[in-house]
Amino acid sequence: MQRRYITVDVFTDRAFGGNQLAVVLDPGGLTTAQMQAIATEFNYSETTFVLPPRDKMNDAEVRIFTPVRELPFAGHPNVGTAFVLATLAKEPKARLLFEEKAGLVPVDILREQGRVVSTELTAPQALSRFSQLSAEDVAACLSLKAEDVAADRHAPEVVGVGTAFVVAQLRSRDALRRAKPDAAAFSRVLPRDGAFAIYFYTRDVPTTEAPCDLQARMFFPGASGLIEDPATGSATVAAAALLADLDSARDGELKLTIGQGFDMGRPSILLTRVRKEGGSILSAHVGGQCVQMMEGTFRLAGEG
Repeated sequence: MQRRYITVDVFTDRAFGGNQLAVVLDPGGLTTAQMQAIATEFNYSETTFVLPPRDKMNDAEVRIFTPVRELPFAGHPNVGTAFVLATLAKEPKARLLFEEKAGLVPVDILREQGRVVSTELTAPQALSRFSQLSAEDVAACLSLKAEDVAADRHAPEVVGVGTAFVVAQLRSRDALRRAKPDAAAFSRVLPRDGAFAIYFYTRDVPTTEAPCDLQARMFFPGASGLIEDPATGSATVAAAALLADLDSARDGELKLTIGQGFDMGRPSILLTRVRKEGGSILSAHVGGQCVQMMEGTFRLAGEG
């Protein structure tokens, strides 16, 4: 059986930027172990498998795999998968509904002159705030000093809106640039409350990196050790929800433009917005542009 796939670069408007994603469009009959093996073979941050929905009111069941594990929810796989399906659709929709292990994920489609230009997901779960970590532990994981970690606005904390991450603020763009993952510290500190990865950001953004309000990076365990992710939608929207929760504004919409991947040569732009009412978060969103890169087919050995 020939199985079709399309790859896209997500959170970018140019080829070879953003975060790579493989979308497998014909995964019927594949076992979980086979899906994991295919994701390991692609070796992108994530690979998605688009299955028929369990509920006909929805558009697809989407399963998301890193090279080493399946995820209940992730950001750039939703943004990219929605871009692919919306681009292929014969009957355009303004919103797609994806069934995932973390819940139902709506993804809105923005078109201009009939062409899909961007997509935006709504986080499937409310913001969860778990344990806090010390500046010393986070700094050790990032090969930095404790004074590089800013804790005046919030301490490093495990948060999530579907998938958990450690979110930490650094004091300077220089510290963000200098960070390197330390395997021994990672294995000592993580996992924590379901978080395997550290997402860290700074507000110290030079004018040359405008229009970004924040610059961020993310380290996580990959198939060959600790690696960096060029754009992490699920961590970004969780961080945006955390910052909105801490903001004194009780009502309105808080928007941030967040850069990621700049220090690894794959610049990404992630657009977040968080809606609040009466001091509570109503919804959290992240979106951006995508570029289709490759398409093809594969056949597993032993299949007809």
